[in-house]
Amino acid sequence: MKKKHEKLVLYMRAQIRSTSTGAGVGAAAWGGAAGEGMSLGSLSGARPGTKLVAGGCAPHLAPRNFLHRLVCLLLTILVRRHTVLLLAPLCYVSGMLLYMGNVLSGDSSPPWIAPPPPGSRYRSPEAFARFWPHMQQDEVNSSSFSVANVWQHTDKEVWKPCLEVLNSSKGLQESSGFIMVEANGGLNQQRSSICNAVAVAGFLNATLVIPHFHLNSVWKDRSSFADIYNEEHFIKSLADHVRVVREIPDYIMQKFQYNMTLVQNLKVKAWAPATFYKDSVLPKLLEAGVIRISPFANRLSYGEVPSSMQQLRCFANFESLRFVKSVEAVGEKLVTRMKERSSKYDGKYIAVHLRFEEDMVAFSCCIYDGGKEEQGELDAARERGWKGKFRRPGRVIRPGANRMNGKCPMTPLEVGLMLQGMGFQNDTPIFVASGKIYKADKHMAPLHQMFPFLYSKETLLSEEELKPFKEFSSRLAALDYLVCLRSEVFVTTQGGNFPQFLIGHRRYLHNGHAKTIKPDKRKLAILLDTPDCSWDSFKKELQVMRYHSDVKGHELRKVSASIYTYPAPECLCSHLPQPTFY
Repeated sequence: MKKKHEKLVLYMRAQIRSTSTGAGVGAAAWGGAAGEGMSLGSLSGARPGTKLVAGGCAPHLAPRNFLHRLVCLLLTILVRRHTVLLLAPLCYVSGMLLYMGNVLSGDSSPPWIAPPPPGSRYRSPEAFARFWPHMQQDEVNSSSFSVANVWQHTDKEVWKPCLEVLNSSKGLQESSGFIMVEANGGLNQQRSSICNAVAVAGFLNATLVIPHFHLNSVWKDRSSFADIYNEEHFIKSLADHVRVVREIPDYIMQKFQYNMTLVQNLKVKAWAPATFYKDSVLPKLLEAGVIRISPFANRLSYGEVPSSMQQLRCFANFESLRFVKSVEAVGEKLVTRMKERSSKYDGKYIAVHLRFEEDMVAFSCCIYDGGKEEQGELDAARERGWKGKFRRPGRVIRPGANRMNGKCPMTPLEVGLMLQGMGFQNDTPIFVASGKIYKADKHMAPLHQMFPFLYSKETLLSEEELKPFKEFSSRLAALDYLVCLRSEVFVTTQGGNFPQFLIGHRRYLHNGHAKTIKPDKRKLAILLDTPDCSWDSFKKELQVMRYHSDVKGHELRKVSASIYTYPAPECLCSHLPQPTFY
């Protein structure tokens, strides 16, 4: 029997090597066995005298292609080792067990496909349907709490603005030249560029020209610096620290034939350290007398800069940048009207930064509950805003992974579930800061159901009051900024420059405490994707989340973190509260 197997293996190896019809090779390889009066059927376990039919591994038919030859070799190995006799029944029994288990569990997906990991699916509407009766019962039992007593850790430590480095400066020296920068992006990315430009100009002892705003393809706002910020206050407040001018002087313009495109535009890498500006930018500035840096967003490091630059950043952001009077007046009107509607809570209200506009939802590449219609609309939005970016070869989009990693914009429904879970009463006044919500009628309805006292700049202002701002996204964002800044509780639902600047500004105003709820979106995604999560369990998790936001209200800046979000300890100094004597 051993010899028979060896003969068969020898024959099959010859078949694999064959690249022609192989009749001669097959006969030669098989000659020894045929001379001994044995047939292929006897070697393969068939009855003596039986021959394999055409299409099998017959000696007189060479395999027609490589795949055919490979299959023959695998079958030969299995026959030789008798493994096929064990594998066939095992595979059959295993398959039947998996199939029956799948049927009994009610899961119609194939058994070899793993179920989606927790937190990867949008199941918030189902969670709302389960939780809603319990929310109503909580209101009956008065188990909610007031917005007026959210924060318990604001007085644990007091941080006050301190800018000693700036106050100890000995005045301005002779200017080393003029710096022009182009601020790109939306309102708060432009704000970042402005403050960074002030810091660079101060570090290089240069004169800063009022920054030019780049027209963004997404925001489409043609506003200039003077349309949004109080230019006169900006220049005067910085007079002791940095020279600021509105325009390049005429004698410099003549040098470049009144064509600023002839001025050298320096390309600065992102997050450049202060040493780069000293070693690479300053020599060219001294040589030419004027330089341009465009674009200028994120062109200054947060970590590798001296404390004097950090404090200049803070001073520019928190003290020098004020909105123009027309924006300030309407912003104050909005705050007053919100406080009037919050009289039950001593004028305290919640402000929610809701990033659920169509462009934000499209950019996230997340899937919600709109099916093919939603997919088509968001594909079209991606193509309009970022032509071809999401269709580049090799680009992999994983909506489930985005949701698990907390990168999906929260829906208005999820915001309501979160605030209800944290314990806020349903009559809590809420200001919604946002652009045009994607499919607002559908998505805002459940939030209105949970919190009827919802307001926005569109509902608080008349058509006439809002008209001067309507075509300018940055000015509308400035109104939202002012109302959020003065709220008792600020809720951020998505990353970005708007919440980062607001959190830092609120710390600057509230003794170092941000008074901000920043949800753990990864945990929230898992909770809302868990069908057997009870309302009581959900509330416990959300109240822990709220507690963490309170405890982390005071945070010191890490080396690479934004000075605009974490102004301590460079721009805020700790003052322990004085003990109270009775």
